[in-house]
Amino acid sequence: MSFLQEFKEFAMKGNVVDLAVGVIIGGAFQKIVDSLVKDMLMPIIGKLLGGVDFKHLYINLGDKTFETMEAAEKAGAPLFKYGVFVNSIIDFMIVAMAIFVAIKAMNKLKREEPAPVEEAPAEPEDVKLLREIRDALKK
Repeated sequence: MSFLQEFKEFAMKGNVVDLAVGVIIGGAFQKIVDSLVKDMLMPIIGKLLGGVDFKHLYINLGDKTFETMEAAEKAGAPLFKYGVFVNSIIDFMIVAMAIFVAIKAMNKLKREEPAPVEEAPAEPEDVKLLREIRDALKK
């Protein structure tokens, strides 16, 4: 079997195609979640906390002081950007919740397969033999 044939068989397996579709949809979904977090949730949370913008929260680990985080980044100062980390945690929580809800909905929509009908267990040979003897004695 040639390399191309083997690759074609591998690439056309159902799991590989499903995985590719999942990765593509996941990439598109990530943009939606990023926008939800950055453009909708974080401004509301920041407003509730007194006008704080999390992406600009940092601790300067260097010796010089800077007016803004952008100025500190331009100067190459070592920064501890805990606000970006908070944004990432919220982003992760939203993605995890969305995946949980989606899987729960898919499981609900999935058809339940009927339980297999259990057949009566086969009668043991000794019981059959005893019945035959009983029936023969009755005659």
